[in-house]
Amino acid sequence: MRRVVGAVVGLALGSSALAQGAPVACRGQPGVPAWAGPGVFWGTLGGGPVALRLGPGDDGERARYFYERRGVNITLVPTHQRETLLLREEVWTLSGTEVTGCLRLERAGTGLRGSWTSPDGKRTLPVTLAPLDVTRLPLNLPDSPGLRKLRASDPLAFLKLNRAWVKEAGGASVRESLSGIRYPRLPGGSAALDAALQDRQLVHAANALDCRARLAGAGEEAYVLSAEVTFRSPRLLSVFESAGYFCGGAHPDGFDVGLILDRATGREVPVTAIWPGLTPMRLRTLYLTRSGADGECREVLADPDLKLTAHLTPGGLALTPTSLPHVVTACADTVTLPFASLGDRANPQGTYFRDLYPR
Repeated sequence: MRRVVGAVVGLALGSSALAQGAPVACRGQPGVPAWAGPGVFWGTLGGGPVALRLGPGDDGERARYFYERRGVNITLVPTHQRETLLLREEVWTLSGTEVTGCLRLERAGTGLRGSWTSPDGKRTLPVTLAPLDVTRLPLNLPDSPGLRKLRASDPLAFLKLNRAWVKEAGGASVRESLSGIRYPRLPGGSAALDAALQDRQLVHAANALDCRARLAGAGEEAYVLSAEVTFRSPRLLSVFESAGYFCGGAHPDGFDVGLILDRATGREVPVTAIWPGLTPMRLRTLYLTRSGADGECREVLADPDLKLTAHLTPGGLALTPTSLPHVVTACADTVTLPFASLGDRANPQGTYFRDLYPR
């Protein structure tokens, strides 16, 4: 985590607020018109393609839209004037929330029609939207549980990410172009493993786009991911992820995730499937014993609620703290437990024993 957080600090110093303007009237009665039910819509704003989502509830929860050419959500605050739906664009900048436009929409058959007006009222563009059943759209990526889950839970993110990704380094890495997120692959690996790695990349790509939506002017530097294969054997693949982000707020932040995957099924392999006795409590004890931390760090790491993430390396089982407060993340050093030191805890009859303890 500490390797990448520094890459996003400059965003806090280099971003500038959007031009101030006197917003046009875009406030009505609380809630939405009776006809404005939840749904996803696709159409044009000023001739450019856009997608819009109205969430459930009278307040139009999770109302937002994006321009296809940018792929970044813009928050919409709904109100209404009689049968007209008003959607006020709001973006967050380092100097506060700003209104960037107003959508005035009427029901037009099953769709929506109206206009978008700039904050100063000097520019107005036509808006035409038709309902879109995202569940009927084809999958443009290999089918995976995460892709189907994203289509159901976050249709706007699905619309952005459900497109061909770019293979790099002979297929050893894949780049999602809109977010810029790269993630490793195992050329020649099973379809199930490829789906599992794709689903991890989907999570980070959606996170990156959501981060950029939270802070006006943020680019790829707002969410930076380092993901690398740290171990491979006939039955196992291990990946270590380190993400750093700044999406607004007081300071940048980050997190680490270790993965141990079954190469045939793509499923995560718990540490106890290899070493049955290594419960979370026992791992915390071993981590603290080998960490060499002292002073404030040792006090923080001795917390009985400390959470650790695990991944495999050629040198052994690596443990990294994941639950430390931001002010003490410098204490989150990775500690590696050599395989030899864990040999008496391993299950000789286990599926993965020979991968780590060959004869």
